[in-house]
Parts: sequence; structure tokens; C-alpha cells
Amino acid sequence: MSKLQNLIDNNRSWAERIEKEDPDFFAKLSNQQSPEYLWIGCSDSRVSADAIVDLMPGEIFVHRNVANLVIHTDLNCLSVLQYAVEVLKVKHIIICGHYNCGGIKATLDGSRHGLIDNWLCHIHDIYRKHQGFLENIDNERKRFDRLCEINVVEQVVNISQTTILKDAWARQQDIIVHGLIYRVQDGRIHDLDISVGFSDSLEDVASEAIKLIYKKRD
Repeated sequence: MSKLQNLIDNNRSWAERIEKEDPDFFAKLSNQQSPEYLWIGCSDSRVSADAIVDLMPGEIFVHRNVANLVIHTDLNCLSVLQYAVEVLKVKHIIICGHYNCGGIKATLDGSRHGLIDNWLCHIHDIYRKHQGFLENIDNERKRFDRLCEINVVEQVVNISQTTILKDAWARQQDIIVHGLIYRVQDGRIHDLDISVGFSDSLEDVASEAIKLIYKKRD
């Protein structure tokens, strides 16, 4: 018996349930995917994109990495982005972080973690950029939460500065980048008030989103 038999059994039960609810579901799904959303989220096992927004397979295109980063030299992320924008023609790109993110926590504890530290250097850069604000927060949990939120805004800026998005917006492609954050403790998503389209000023929108985070007291 396969050591993954529990997963195989779960898959069979899932497929049978879906087919019972919609006999044509898999036939339609096999023809072509046409999602409206690209989701860039964290690899954390508790943050499953389609589950937390209650969407079915085929409705959301997903890329995940540690701390939901968009790095301009990450060809994996950029390839996903290009395919989503130029082939799938998604309407919305969502950068979704989450509170209590292990990757971000690792940047705050001052310890060495091995190879992952090279990836997390990007979070350290964000921390230094907002160091004055963050180090004035006495409460450790609040400082952690604010950095998780700021990271999402910075990734919205990063993805908006890629040549892929710039070219899409130059041709006035109808595509908007959003920043959201998820709270594992209650399963709720929160809008960070940053949405950028081809007619928006990235600098102005990002600045306003950061100001709102700086004003938070909870």
C-alpha cells in the first residue's frame, strides 16, 4: 500500500463529491483554464489560496514562496507573472501576506537560519527602510504585524515595477494589483488599501497605503 494512501483516498472522495455536484465539472476544467486572478502568497501550509477565498480549481492562478516576495531576479515568479498577464489575461493580481509569517519572524529574531537567510535579506532591506517607524513600536506583536503589512505593500510596488506589468499597462491592459493580508487566527482577509492599475500613480498609492499602516494603533 502506498505511504500516501490517505492522500489518494482523499482525492478519490473529493473527485467523486465534485462530480456528483457538477457532472460536467472535470470536462469543462480539462478544456482550458481561464482564471481572473493571479495570487502571489506565502508558502505557509496554513495559507491555501483557493481555500481561504472559497474558489474552485481553475478560478485562481497561484504562485507561492516564503514571505510572498516578488524579487526582480526570481525567474520562477516572473515566468508565472508573464504567463498570467500575457496568456491567461488575468484581471487582478493579488499579493497576499499573512500575520505571524515565519519568514518575516525570522528577520526579527536576529538568529541565523541557513540558506533561507539569503532570501530573507529582502525583508531585512524592507525593515531598514522603515526602521525608524518599526523600532518606535514597543509592543513586539504589533511590530511584527506592521512589518507583515508593510511587506505586502512593498511587494505590490515591486511587481508593479516589473517590465511585464509596465508593458501591460502601456498597452492599457485592464489589470489591477492589490495588497491583502490574512489572519490565520480567525481566517479573515484584510484589504491594505493598495490597488494599482494602468491609470494610477504607483508612488502616490503606495505612499498612502504606508501612511495608513503608520497610523495604526492596534
